[in-house]
Amino acid sequence: MLLTNNLGYPRVGAFRELKKANEAYWAKKISAQELLQAGLKIREGNWKTQKDAGIDLIPSNDFSFYDQVLDLTLTVGAIPAQYQSLLNNEDKGYNLDLYFAMARGFQQDGVDVTAMEMTKWFDTNYHYIVPEFVKNQEFKLTSEKFLNEYNEAKSLGIETKPVLIGPISYLLLGKEKESGFNRIDLIDKLVPVYEEILTKLATAGAKYVQIDEPFLALDIDDATRALYTRVFTKLAATAQDIKIIVTTYFEALRDNEETALNLPVYAVHVDLVRGENQLDTILAKVPASLTLSLGVVEGRNIWKNDYVKSLAQIKKAVDALGKDRVLVGPSSSLLHVPFDLDNEDNEESLPKEVKNWLAFAKQKLAEVKDLAILAEGEVDAKTAERFEANKAAAEDRRTSSLIHKPEVKERTANITDDDAKRTSTFLARKEAQQAKFNLPAFPTTTIGSFPQTKDVRKWRADLKKGAISQEQYDKEIAEETERTIRLQEQLDIDVLVHGEFERNDMVEYFGEQLAGYAFTKNGWVQSYGSRCVKPPVIYGDVYRPADMTVRWSSYAQTLTNRPVKGMLTGPVTILQWSFVRNDQPRSTTTYQIALAILDEVQALEKAGIKIIQIDEPAIREGLPLRKADHQQYLDWAVRSFRVSSSNVDDDTQIHTHMCYSEFNDIIEDIAAMDADVITIETSRSQMELLDAFAADFKYPNDIGPGVYDIHSPRVPSTEEMVELLRKAKAVVPAEQLWVNPDCGLKTRAWPETKAALEAMVEAAKILRAE
Repeated sequence: MLLTNNLGYPRVGAFRELKKANEAYWAKKISAQELLQAGLKIREGNWKTQKDAGIDLIPSNDFSFYDQVLDLTLTVGAIPAQYQSLLNNEDKGYNLDLYFAMARGFQQDGVDVTAMEMTKWFDTNYHYIVPEFVKNQEFKLTSEKFLNEYNEAKSLGIETKPVLIGPISYLLLGKEKESGFNRIDLIDKLVPVYEEILTKLATAGAKYVQIDEPFLALDIDDATRALYTRVFTKLAATAQDIKIIVTTYFEALRDNEETALNLPVYAVHVDLVRGENQLDTILAKVPASLTLSLGVVEGRNIWKNDYVKSLAQIKKAVDALGKDRVLVGPSSSLLHVPFDLDNEDNEESLPKEVKNWLAFAKQKLAEVKDLAILAEGEVDAKTAERFEANKAAAEDRRTSSLIHKPEVKERTANITDDDAKRTSTFLARKEAQQAKFNLPAFPTTTIGSFPQTKDVRKWRADLKKGAISQEQYDKEIAEETERTIRLQEQLDIDVLVHGEFERNDMVEYFGEQLAGYAFTKNGWVQSYGSRCVKPPVIYGDVYRPADMTVRWSSYAQTLTNRPVKGMLTGPVTILQWSFVRNDQPRSTTTYQIALAILDEVQALEKAGIKIIQIDEPAIREGLPLRKADHQQYLDWAVRSFRVSSSNVDDDTQIHTHMCYSEFNDIIEDIAAMDADVITIETSRSQMELLDAFAADFKYPNDIGPGVYDIHSPRVPSTEEMVELLRKAKAVVPAEQLWVNPDCGLKTRAWPETKAALEAMVEAAKILRAE
């Protein structure tokens, strides 16, 4: 029989139950026990859903209260020294105070520690907490979460497959916190902890263990390839009767095929969505002892599977290997898609025709099971009926008039190189901008959003429900905007923002006003910790029917003599943080969005908004995982930003913002975007990320390195920020430096926001005096 193999399931809950429980716990409104119970309830629901769907290999230990990499850091005891005082050695579970301190920082009871660094999980919009290693690093089994959750499922009568991030990928995901060693050299200290984990799981009766090694689908050197063979030979010897499944995803194996396919394990999982052309070469190399797990159902997007196409791949594998050596599953964990399409009942925002083209996590489980049954050949009537419905939906999508707009296609096809160039050099523009704005040295600003309080969210909810009128809603937003302008003036910030109180999300807000988009009601996915986003759905050609942001930016500018930034999201980020149509190249869709953003930029400029920020936090995130593919992506990604931002006056100042990414390998391309000012996240790395802009490459335009971490509730002191700015000034000329937080302030509370901004402005003034 063909077994079905799921790699991971969403963990925030169908209605964001985990987010609500976490935030209640952080606010001390519920106890630790209540939080743990909320997590257990989600896990139980997930396991039962998968069992009811007929999934054979159901994952456990894929749940997390914050991040799966952080979970493993706690499990293997890689706890940085500054957090050790919070460690409770009696707690073999989550060690919640320690755990959340590492994720969010901690400032109470005489303990004051910052959060660990956070960055993007490969090329997704999920963020992980970066492991930190020192030269004399020791590892020790500190948490038995993996075992506890396996036993929880077993007590429900559900046999699961515990999931672990593999030891090599775990080390490669981290960073060295001191010089003189390479983190991969710690492998011999780390492997014994994995051996201990496998021994405990074998004793508990686990039949399968999934070990994720996504770096097998990335560029690695010969030494690392050899390490895979050595490490998994050790783990296989320890595993006893456990069948190890090594899981790769997000790319094809390519030059790592020989290494991956010859590991001494039960099965290797391959991504046949991102690496759809790798099956033929893989099948020719699969040894007789190996089972192949086929990732045929898209784990990162929400379009229905093409059964005909997937069945052809499964049949090819079955013909080569036999049914007993083929597993069927999604391409990756379903963490990256929403819970359940059945929870979508608003045909106004998600038309019935578009909904019929979609599949969320629960529906993807059904697709995996359908494909296994259809590939078996003995097909029951209901599965046959679903097969016909699947083919009909695919044909309907191919021919739908909702999707194709000839005038949009024509405008996109006619983009020229001149459309992607500013008329003057940066130095000439800077002179014109300084003459217009007369900003001081170390000018201060924020990244755009200000706290969205319960009141702000309630106004939006009440408007949707019809509980308040549009006029009442606009009055509340206007008053909140004015309060925020006055506060910024009081704090003496140089370049102001209107606060974005009318916006639900930096991508969804724009998607709601662009043609070619649809929206979900409960399509939540986790971005980091308790932060969930509801990506809009790009199903057709994109264009801008009317102004999107001019009203509130213009209103804010009438309230002050200081410049107010217009706030936009860039084309690449709108693409990356949406569920994107897969029936045309991503570059084509991005250019369509870029033209829509350009129309908005020009409307803002015409309305008198002369500083405009076009956020592109996702431009690094979209970089292909293989270096050979980088330049093709960067060419169209950078060009699309320039299309959106170039056709403006010299004295219109274009800002962009990026966060939680490594920039070294693409710094020249970031410079090629030619934004007048770039603001970046640097505080968690203590300005280390700024090295990319100043070490080997001298960034030519202005830079605003973030001086405090907005993802943590702690309020940094003026002295901390002064020290960070001095570090920045040591590598970047003072005349190029701006002063700002790491990111937007939407998720923060007002008291901490005011205190932190007050300290930030004071820090800028100290630097000016120096």
